[in-house]
Amino acid sequence: MHPIETVGVVLSLETVEYSMGQRSIFIRALWFIFVGWWVTPVVINVAWVLNVTVILLPIGIKLINLVPTVLTLAEPRSLSDATAGRGQRSLIVRALYFVFIGWWLSLLWANVAALLALTIIGLPIAIWMLNRLPFVTSLYRFHG
Repeated sequence: MHPIETVGVVLSLETVEYSMGQRSIFIRALWFIFVGWWVTPVVINVAWVLNVTVILLPIGIKLINLVPTVLTLAEPRSLSDATAGRGQRSLIVRALYFVFIGWWLSLLWANVAALLALTIIGLPIAIWMLNRLPFVTSLYRFHG
């Protein structure tokens, strides 16, 4: 990797990539409080509008897979661990699951999570549910 020199400090790109993937809990909490709680439902609804059109379905699925990142800046384990993606189900199994179960179950799942997020007591459950939305939608394991 080529080093980057900024204001007399030399960083390698590997260090920059690692530090970006490992956000502190404080930064993630601030993101959730000021951005994540209101942007996440917008992203989910945009994703479902895209899912209705067959042409834009891949973009809609990608947006749903990014919900944990939008919610709390959680990074998929597959970005930091090359072996994390090996536990994914095959694309055919995931596509069949989405067509017959995932599209309606994930819409119900996301709406229940949104309702739970309106209360302090339901907030931890809502965050847990939204972090698992990619799996409910298409059996995509966000955390490896």
